[in-house]
Amino acid sequence: MISRFCIDRPIFASVLSIVITLAGGVAVFTLPVAQYPDITPPTVVVSALYPGANAETVRDTVAAPIEQQVNGVEDMLYTSSESMNDGTYNLTITFKLGTDLQMAQVLVQNRVSLALPMIPPLVQKQGVSVKKKSPSTLMIVNLVSDVDPATGQPRYSNLYLSNYATIQIRDELSRLPDVGDVTYMGQRDYSMRAWLDPAKLASLNLTASDVVNAIEDQNIQVAAGQIGAQPAPAGQQFQLTISTLGELTTPDEFGDMIIKVRQETGKQAASIVRLRDVARIELGAQAYGQTCTLDGKPSVALSIFQLPGSNAVRTAQSVYAKMNELKLRFPEGLDYRVVYDTTPFIHESIVEVFKAFRDALILVALVMLVFLQSWRAALIPLVAVPVAVIGTFAVMSAVGFSLSIYRCSAWFWRLASSWTMRLSLWRTSSAGSTKAWCHAKPPSGRWRKFPGRLLQWRSC
Repeated sequence: MISRFCIDRPIFASVLSIVITLAGGVAVFTLPVAQYPDITPPTVVVSALYPGANAETVRDTVAAPIEQQVNGVEDMLYTSSESMNDGTYNLTITFKLGTDLQMAQVLVQNRVSLALPMIPPLVQKQGVSVKKKSPSTLMIVNLVSDVDPATGQPRYSNLYLSNYATIQIRDELSRLPDVGDVTYMGQRDYSMRAWLDPAKLASLNLTASDVVNAIEDQNIQVAAGQIGAQPAPAGQQFQLTISTLGELTTPDEFGDMIIKVRQETGKQAASIVRLRDVARIELGAQAYGQTCTLDGKPSVALSIFQLPGSNAVRTAQSVYAKMNELKLRFPEGLDYRVVYDTTPFIHESIVEVFKAFRDALILVALVMLVFLQSWRAALIPLVAVPVAVIGTFAVMSAVGFSLSIYRCSAWFWRLASSWTMRLSLWRTSSAGSTKAWCHAKPPSGRWRKFPGRLLQWRSC
């Protein structure tokens, strides 16, 4: 009935085809592109750090309060957590497929806020992050150092590469559109390390807690105020802002910290115990738990995750463009490499989509030409198939599908097979002419007899 309605009204059918084509052409640019279809449930990750704690301590003091509050959040499927001996804690909350990640992140953040008063203050100072990101890595960018010809060793160490990535690169990449998160492999941030001597601490009747408390009390930023601020006495002509030595930055400054003051007694003179008297102080890495190398050379790897539902190809292109821009500011001997990238597969998949589209059109045209022996009949699918395929993109956008290579290929080949199945319907719609052709004597020639015999067999 619908087909007869469109056949009797060709102008209406033409306008409808144009509208479908335009709608699909606009929708194709809004569809997300990824290496795999979006079949993985969305996840939100909660991360925390408890320096110096082992896995059991992290489980009891950090994991338990957070999981008690987060458990049962709306649309949650399940949770999985890990507590490690380096003090790190990660909680992954998996939600139902189709859940709005923006709202899921807000709900998890609210639950985590309820647990903050119950976790140790040191963990609160480090910060508890709640992030939404795709579970699969989009690409990995490695910073590498060239070899110094004079020494034969890399110019820059892992410590320098890690801190350069933290200061100069990570924030730039995190601000790119569709980038969900940027994590490290082999991260080593600068940190002032004080290696305590247990024997010296015991001889001075000190503990590690005494040293930690002294560092926390003296390594602070103080607001010292002003001199001569109002209300001031008559004749006061100047108002000065006081600047004091705030947070310390060098090993010598940390070494001058006073740990203990011993008062003068009858047998002992007054003395001052400084940090350098009981510890060896150096500027090193905050953690040495991971080491990253590339071809045996020092490196740091930045793992880039895309936002769920974003365009992987466009995201990767923006990362390449930003890295080429940042490379102009690299110091001499520093370079970057992309050793892991999922987008080349996507590019090849897109090429295969167009190849499948081409093969489907050729197949349909050949089938129509061979079985109906009419160029006019062969031109109809060449026009109808692109309209159907492009219009499919509008439907995919409306129902929330992603532009998956496998789904697209299935659509193309399904259209090709459907047109071959419609040959019998075509023959039935023109029963008079077809039946006359079938009962007529088949044309001479080997290849011209086959279509006629097949149609004659179908008409019986």
